[in-house]
Amino acid sequence: MSFENLGLSQPVLQALEQKNYTVATPIQQQAIPLVLEGRDLLGIAQTGTGKTAAFMLPSIDRLREAGRQTPFKSARMLVLAPTRELAGQIAKSAEDYGGFTGLKVSVVVGGTSVGKDRNKLHRGTDVLVATPGRLLDLVDQKAFRLDGVEILVLDEADQMLDLGFIHALRKLVALMPAKRQTLLFSATMPGSIKELSKQYLTNPAHVSVAPAATTAERVEQFVTLVSQSEKQALLELILRRQYPQTQGMDRVLIFTRTKHGADRVVKKLAQAGITADAIHGNKSQPQRERALANFKSGRVPILVATDIAARGIDVSGVSHVINFELPNVAEQYVHRIGRTARAGADGIALTLCAEDERAYLRDIQKLTGVTCTRLPLPDNFRAFIEDAPIVRPKGNPGQVQQPRAKKVQAKPVGGERRGDGGPWQESRQGERQQGERQQERGGKPAQGQQRRRRFGKGPGGGGGGTVQRRSRG
Repeated sequence: MSFENLGLSQPVLQALEQKNYTVATPIQQQAIPLVLEGRDLLGIAQTGTGKTAAFMLPSIDRLREAGRQTPFKSARMLVLAPTRELAGQIAKSAEDYGGFTGLKVSVVVGGTSVGKDRNKLHRGTDVLVATPGRLLDLVDQKAFRLDGVEILVLDEADQMLDLGFIHALRKLVALMPAKRQTLLFSATMPGSIKELSKQYLTNPAHVSVAPAATTAERVEQFVTLVSQSEKQALLELILRRQYPQTQGMDRVLIFTRTKHGADRVVKKLAQAGITADAIHGNKSQPQRERALANFKSGRVPILVATDIAARGIDVSGVSHVINFELPNVAEQYVHRIGRTARAGADGIALTLCAEDERAYLRDIQKLTGVTCTRLPLPDNFRAFIEDAPIVRPKGNPGQVQQPRAKKVQAKPVGGERRGDGGPWQESRQGERQQGERQQERGGKPAQGQQRRRRFGKGPGGGGGGTVQRRSRG
């Protein structure tokens, strides 16, 4: 179905024509007419199916037709997103879709200057895209109000709940007008989302283009069983295309569970001569934007990310998603592999599963209803391991590091202090024991037990700061 048949206005259709968008996706076909009617909406759709346009296109049309003035220190439409990257993507889409309507679009996220955000929002805006934490900061500072909100959108609502934003959401929604249109979109439908929809939506229409928690049909899913300590070596073989299912590999998105794990993978790939970037919460906003820009342009075609930071990575041409570590929450797997096979393209998801992660794999396959095709280790894998011996530290089988040179204990010097430990303290203890034995025999304390330094008057009869040393015979 074309966009012209969905009831959108001419300025919006003109903006879509400039972007060469002609045919609406299933979620857009179902959601746009309902949003134009002013109904609350609960939309369940996988990432990459066009959710942003599904709520942004009709909302822009409604704001344009209402013709109200931009409220002071407030917004007419508020979109809340869980991550900075996703907020930026939505704001860019809003600017593109509303290019011929004259609506003002702003975005505020964490990791940037609060003062600049205050100045930006002082005169108000028509469409505001924000992360909950930064918006709550501005509200608490009385730099922004929510009494002008006509349309509220909660995008990736399941992820916002996973990140603990529920308390911020409650505070923010309580400050909005009760009479408003609320749109809630999510890729999965856990019980928490049902409860959230009951609290914030009034007689909502339900739209679902796929059963909850199913994965994109165009994504081929594979799994290889490998020990935790050998994952890095297998990853290098995959990126060198010495592995099945690597044909057509272009941009590769690699997932780890932790921020430090992402940095470690990038470091080890660099040591192997493979360039990659990392994106996670410990990176500053300029670093994250730079890494994402390099990934989009193809200058750095390998990006290692955590689940949180990956939300908002809407990059066409991601050919492969690699689960270096399986997520401990099965729903996260759906979001991960949804980063590929976007805009009708095909995609491949490769999962490296260790023995202690098999329970996670079972949960994922049970949730999605898809059994990943099992791939054996490459024929040259053992030879590759032997040619590049790796030292495995005890206590952390996932960490890989080079062997360390054996430390040589330096001989103590006389100026060391008590309590430093090491050979000097052991020698003092031996001297003390020898002195005690000497006293038991009725003799004088051993030579080593006498004070080595005496503090007396200096040559000029001054204070006791001069050290008089014992003569050596």
